[in-house]
Amino acid sequence: MKLMTGLLAAVLLLAGMGASHAVVRIADDRGGRIGTYVDRYQGLRSSGETVIIDGLCASACTIVLGAVPHNRICVTSHANLGFHAAWDFGANGRAITNPEATQMLYSMYPASIRRWIASRGGLTPRMIFLRGKALQAMFRPCYLDAQASANRAR
Repeated sequence: MKLMTGLLAAVLLLAGMGASHAVVRIADDRGGRIGTYVDRYQGLRSSGETVIIDGLCASACTIVLGAVPHNRICVTSHANLGFHAAWDFGANGRAITNPEATQMLYSMYPASIRRWIASRGGLTPRMIFLRGKALQAMFRPCYLDAQASANRAR
């Protein structure tokens, strides 16, 4: 039933949007190389598309928060952002923190995200997660959640 409700909400959301209001959904993205995400999100920024974060967006994926205008990002109740320091492969293939890349990554985030990260000790090799009410207080809720809630109430 939840799957059907979710599909119905997605269909209604997409049906109500014109071609200029395309949507990109992010879920289960563990990140990767920073440069790849910077390139991807530059195109997304100029496209005018709305970004729905509806699951895990970790590591380099979180660059979307600074690359796409705040008013074009929404979060569902399933959104989960994961942050950590940038790293490179060192000798013997071990991960070594890259302070310059970490600072560059940190500087890309909106002020509210930087404050949240700083209040938890900054970007370190340990992953920290922003989700739930704290995340929903920083970004607007997605229409998908509102539509799904309305359908459940019926």
